[in-house]
Amino acid sequence: MTATITEPAPLQPDASAPATGFWASYGRAWIRTPGSALYLLAVFVLAMISISVLAPLFWTSVGLLVILIGLPLGVLTLLIARGFGVADRFLLLLTGLPEIDEPEWNRDTTDSTGFWMTLTRPIRNAHYWLYLVHGMIVSPIISTISFALTTVWLSVGLGGLTYWFWGSFIPRGGSDGRDGEWGRFVADYLPWLFGGWSSWAVEVTLYLVAGIVFTVTMPWVLGGLARGHHAVAKGMLGRWNSDELAAEVRAESAARSAAVHAEDVALRRLERDIHDGPQQRLVRLQMDLAALERRAEAGDADAAAELAREARGHAKAALDELRALSSGVAPPLLQDRGLAAALDALAAGSPLWAQVEIDPAIDRAVSQEVARTVYFVVAELMTNAVKHSGATAATVRASLRRNAAGAPTHLDVWVVDNGRGGAVITTGHGLEGLRERVAGLRGILVVTSPVGGPTSVGAHIPLVVAP
Repeated sequence: MTATITEPAPLQPDASAPATGFWASYGRAWIRTPGSALYLLAVFVLAMISISVLAPLFWTSVGLLVILIGLPLGVLTLLIARGFGVADRFLLLLTGLPEIDEPEWNRDTTDSTGFWMTLTRPIRNAHYWLYLVHGMIVSPIISTISFALTTVWLSVGLGGLTYWFWGSFIPRGGSDGRDGEWGRFVADYLPWLFGGWSSWAVEVTLYLVAGIVFTVTMPWVLGGLARGHHAVAKGMLGRWNSDELAAEVRAESAARSAAVHAEDVALRRLERDIHDGPQQRLVRLQMDLAALERRAEAGDADAAAELAREARGHAKAALDELRALSSGVAPPLLQDRGLAAALDALAAGSPLWAQVEIDPAIDRAVSQEVARTVYFVVAELMTNAVKHSGATAATVRASLRRNAAGAPTHLDVWVVDNGRGGAVITTGHGLEGLRERVAGLRGILVVTSPVGGPTSVGAHIPLVVAP
């Protein structure tokens, strides 16, 4: 057998890649110039409004702190400052520069929900104070400077290029025909350059040269001013590294609370199931054994045999119910062969016709904690489909989402049935408990169930990616 080796195709330039070089960069700068100019003009108006609103409110709140009215007024000032900062970040989108991430406004990692804790939350968040300083001090200063430079570059650039048109409508000269014709004075002082030129020609030429210079440099000047605003806004109005930690802590706290609540509900349900099922059968078994003992002592062999058969039946039923309950908590197949085999067996044992689509790599990607939760969720959804939806068929699908490096980042599990639909998540019902279980792993549960079906329930659970 001969192997055919094919030469690799020559590399072709990527048409989607941005062109490089001076003129390409200059062209991209020009594309962003109108948006930058609009931002630099609009942000000046925003800054003047913000200082006019924030400064009186803030100093009034400071003066009224002694009678406590200043506290809610100060909180209101911080909230308004946040609004002005958000508006500034929104206007920055006109420049084509990268979007500034929203900061973490609720950095309180405790569960305190009292009136004073809620009222003073903005005061205890440094982001609000930075927004106040930005809107009351920093933005008015830099906006005034950028507004002045922007108006100069726009007026000289555009006005100089078009002076030949609009300049002819301006009254020229005084009673002697010379006052106000500054082009003649320039020609007189620079005879070697403008000798013999008319005043009008000198003016048009100088305006045109100035217009060309200011227009050519306009993308760099306005772009630089916009980038300066963006840098200040990113530092004062953007997201910090510590915000990620605060969001992580709060998410962990919420997930822990959801997991604890879901576990409590599951334990209560397990207790109720044991009380209503195996416990009742064991009580009946105890009574049958006591009756069997009395019949045996009385010598009634036939009655004793009948009671023995009934007792054995109750013992078998109790054992089956205990096995079913233990399988719902942690089935042996899940422990021995993994999640893929357990889900396949769960679908095979369902009274519904079930189609299974499972990525075999999930056993290596998911932890035991995730596997137990996913198994419980799928088992509950299959049970609900049998009991409540009137479905005759279902599909169980489990797949992995991966990042650019190929590492699994999320587990997606779907259960789709062809029932009557209409399933919703309501407090105190089964789907709410499943959502809390999934939330305990920082995942989400998505339910799509229009009236008439089909019903699709998906659990999306993040996985721990190895470094």
